[in-house]
Amino acid sequence: MKKSVQNVSQTVDFGAAGMNDSIIAVRRILLRVAYDGTYYHGFARLKDDPQTIEGKLDTALSYLPGTITPVAGASRTDAGVHALGNVVIFDTEGSIPVRNFPDAINTRLPDDIRVREAIEVNPDFHPRYAESIKTYRYEIDNERIADPLRSRYSMRVGYELDLERMNEAAEVLIGRHDFRSFCSVHTQASTTVREITDITIAAGEGSRIYIIVRGHGFLYNMVRIIAGTLIDVGRGRLGTGRVAEILNAKDRTRNPSPTAEAKGLTLINIDFPDLGKQDE
Repeated sequence: MKKSVQNVSQTVDFGAAGMNDSIIAVRRILLRVAYDGTYYHGFARLKDDPQTIEGKLDTALSYLPGTITPVAGASRTDAGVHALGNVVIFDTEGSIPVRNFPDAINTRLPDDIRVREAIEVNPDFHPRYAESIKTYRYEIDNERIADPLRSRYSMRVGYELDLERMNEAAEVLIGRHDFRSFCSVHTQASTTVREITDITIAAGEGSRIYIIVRGHGFLYNMVRIIAGTLIDVGRGRLGTGRVAEILNAKDRTRNPSPTAEAKGLTLINIDFPDLGKQDE
């Protein structure tokens, strides 16, 4: 039997002598995925290391007939970082209704990874290159003794934090800037210019404090370094004006604040403004 795949955005043609030719469309499926990153070595697949989010998704999808793997993710979160709404895409030649994908995939996933939604998108849509707004939340447990029920999802800070000072300091980071002082020295990004649309520091239930950061894209460790810097402002180790000085230095070694722990960070959502317009 002859099988020819033209490309992902077109069709698959099956033909054989004595048989009627048939056309099977290749569909692109978007999945919104939630996971507890505690026991994983990051989102991105690693060679000879199955303990990644992408690796687990690839394995689960390989059981579905017609699936073309591997998946491609929108945000490659670090080891220990969590997500409520990361996004991946994959292509399939199968006929499974899109509404059935979450249940079909979740039966093959460990309990700490779940597909929450599936959407069929245009075959040229790619979440890594489409315009998007990402929302991250950094959770602080502002107590002398950690809450054991939240310790996997928050960083304990035993010092009293001044939220007003933290919000004041954060204002300088909003907008389009060179964030070289707020990313890992090992970043391989071609440019360290990024745009943050909003930063809010707010008290949550009990001793919880949330740093919520929204933007169009982030550098390696960027949100965690911002969190570490604002925590230092909140506890009085840095003045509010120092954040502007650090930003303007464009040098990570000029930022004395640590990278906040991975476990406190959760990718809340990725919004694609043009996704609903794809068929217009």
